[in-house]
Amino acid sequence: MRLAALSQLVRLSLARERKGAFFSAFGVAMGVGALVFFLGLGLGVGRVIRERIFPTDARLVDVVPPAVSLGSFLGGGKLDAAMVERLQALPGVEKTWRKMNVRAPAASLYNGDFFGRKLRMGMDVLAVGVDPGLVEGDVQMGKFVDPGPGQPLPGLISTRLLEIYNNTFAPARNLPRLAPGMLVGFTFPVDFNRSYVSAPLPNVAVISSQVQVVGASDRALLAGITVPLDTAIRLNREMGQDTETYSGVTLVATSPGAVPGLVAAVKEMGLEIDDQERRLAENVGAAVALTTSALALLSILICVLAAVNIAHALSASVRARAKEIGVMQAVGASRADVRNIVLAEAGVVGLAGGFLGTVAALLLALLIDRLAGSYLPQFPFKPESFFSFPWPVVVGGVVLGLLAAVAGAWFPSHRAAATDPARTLAG
Repeated sequence: MRLAALSQLVRLSLARERKGAFFSAFGVAMGVGALVFFLGLGLGVGRVIRERIFPTDARLVDVVPPAVSLGSFLGGGKLDAAMVERLQALPGVEKTWRKMNVRAPAASLYNGDFFGRKLRMGMDVLAVGVDPGLVEGDVQMGKFVDPGPGQPLPGLISTRLLEIYNNTFAPARNLPRLAPGMLVGFTFPVDFNRSYVSAPLPNVAVISSQVQVVGASDRALLAGITVPLDTAIRLNREMGQDTETYSGVTLVATSPGAVPGLVAAVKEMGLEIDDQERRLAENVGAAVALTTSALALLSILICVLAAVNIAHALSASVRARAKEIGVMQAVGASRADVRNIVLAEAGVVGLAGGFLGTVAALLLALLIDRLAGSYLPQFPFKPESFFSFPWPVVVGGVVLGLLAAVAGAWFPSHRAAATDPARTLAG
């Protein structure tokens, strides 16, 4: 049978069975639309978790000393210069970036103008020094090096802390929202070895300094300030604290595939991996994936029900058209022709249902994003869109509709092809 003739027969048959075709396509659209919608929601929320809430680089490994170190007895577990050299020599390590905490409490008391508002606020802060190379691309003013005693200390703030400030603290205190570039050049006082909640170091003088914000970074300390490593070493030296051991070392692997081997090698050296944020991101992502999978399974069940409905409708149609099929076979239609007619009818219904369901899911997602942007209050890490629809999801939705319909039509099509024209026409 030629394609033109097959198309005409399918069109005439669907026009005659408009009601049944509509309900069959509607069932497919419901299942496909729900599946595409929930998959897009899961992918969108997962993207926000990975890229904004817990941004991680697949090549970075954060090494920290163990909570209980036996380094003095076993020759390992101590993050000093010798250990950093050993880490640098590991296969698969491209670079190493050192970190050192300022080993004294610190407090900041700000009293003055804050972008057009009077602000008086005191709080304890943490300070950590990092190698400039770790945050090189985030420094927007000057160089990230120790300026020496008596000079403002260059500091980086966390982009995530700024997000939390803009959507919680600023509205509550009627303060302006800030972009990272607005804070560049802003200075505030910090007193090292002073605290509002804990005891300072005994017999150590307070070191008063000014911190000048030079940028914002994902790698900056969330609840504190990030300064150059040389600055942290100098401050620790001035306060009589340890300047030989590091608080952590960030390894840059040559590729993500080298990370598991590095993790194993680091643990064999008596050190630990600080993967708290990575594990938290994985746990949250797993919860989102589990919920998405459950909803996707429900959507697939709807598609299965739609396929069953198509099978039932086509079976009834085949019985009602038994004499028509017998006539076609009597004038030369083969069994394959009859089977292809039924499958083509189901294919058209499935494609229409899959296409309409996918379009409905995209439109519903767009509507929800618009409503969320207009009516939901601002909150930390609120995305512009809660959905993500890569092309495989969109194309897969249409293909799923086609497959569900063809699967439902498989047995009715073979039943139609098995019709005996002599017995059918003889009644």
